[in-house]
Amino acid sequence: MMNHTTHLTKEKVLEVAEKSCRTLMEKYTPAELPPAMRFHYHQSVFLMGMLQVWEATGNAEYFDYIKGYYDELIDNEGNFVYERDQLDSIQVGILLFKLYEETGHEKYMIAARKLRSIIDTVNRTSENGFWHKDKYPYQMWLDGLYMAGPFLVKYANQFHEKDLISLVLYQEKLMRKHMTDLETGLLYHAWDEKKIQPWANPETGCSPEFWGRSVGWYGTALIDILEAIGDTYQGQEELPGEIAKYIENVVRFQDEESGLWYQMVDKGDQEDNWLESSSSSLYLYTMAKALQHGYIDEKYEENLFKGFEGLLEHMTEENGDKLHVKGICIGTSAGLYDYYVNRPTSIDDLHGVGAFLFAAMSLYDYLEV
Repeated sequence: MMNHTTHLTKEKVLEVAEKSCRTLMEKYTPAELPPAMRFHYHQSVFLMGMLQVWEATGNAEYFDYIKGYYDELIDNEGNFVYERDQLDSIQVGILLFKLYEETGHEKYMIAARKLRSIIDTVNRTSENGFWHKDKYPYQMWLDGLYMAGPFLVKYANQFHEKDLISLVLYQEKLMRKHMTDLETGLLYHAWDEKKIQPWANPETGCSPEFWGRSVGWYGTALIDILEAIGDTYQGQEELPGEIAKYIENVVRFQDEESGLWYQMVDKGDQEDNWLESSSSSLYLYTMAKALQHGYIDEKYEENLFKGFEGLLEHMTEENGDKLHVKGICIGTSAGLYDYYVNRPTSIDDLHGVGAFLFAAMSLYDYLEV
């Protein structure tokens, strides 16, 4: 139960989430969501946030909009065009299970089976770790756990393919083994088994920076995988403790003044570093979920409330019935410090709006506890 005071109410949080959804619904038809007419995780992240708004409100407009996106891209036989050489494509399938549950239309499960097949052909490291994409050989990226993990667990539950759960948990352990920095406890953005990339540490193979959104995707993956597995023992017993450590480590770098986090998580003192909204939102999502499940101490409520209030104050612009999310780093590869801090930001990029909705709706659920 809540021990810390906040001006946030369930009503206010749901209001800003709905405004954020409607701002993009009015701007884009489902097919126009950028990149238009592509089966892509940018859209899926936003629509996953919208799904949570639909579940809270029961307003069918939200569900119909989500369904509209998938129906534009998947025909009645379950055919669709997707990139078969990367983990990012798998993530887009996460909403197919809910669409099937609500409609009973088999095409959604045909599509899900096709996405699951990526795992049979994806290239792997010598330890059986998934390459992030074919064009990134022998590389595991932190975001990859989120891109593949929650979908595969849901698929395992739907199709009784329990070995997939073990495979997902194994991928997480490989990332922890190779990508964890002992000083901060944070995980680096990328790891190159061959240690030949320009950004790779010649001894560890790790990229040199903790990029905010990749750190955020990792925490989001941990909590979503754990929720998807449920209460049955499947080898996930380490994850609640890992989530608690993750939040403890992330909170150390929360900006005192704004309540937000920086693009380069541990370098808030650098003049060219800047506060970033999507990563901040993902940390808050994981924090709210962890509080709700009792994985972390209630003292973190203060960090949660301060962070979300900071998002509203510094990273949103409310104008009548519209709400815009700003300070969102655009899509980003692995690289060196200068590369990350020079990435452009945008307003209402789907990465950021989706992450904002994650934060809002997990906080909404927590405020009900």
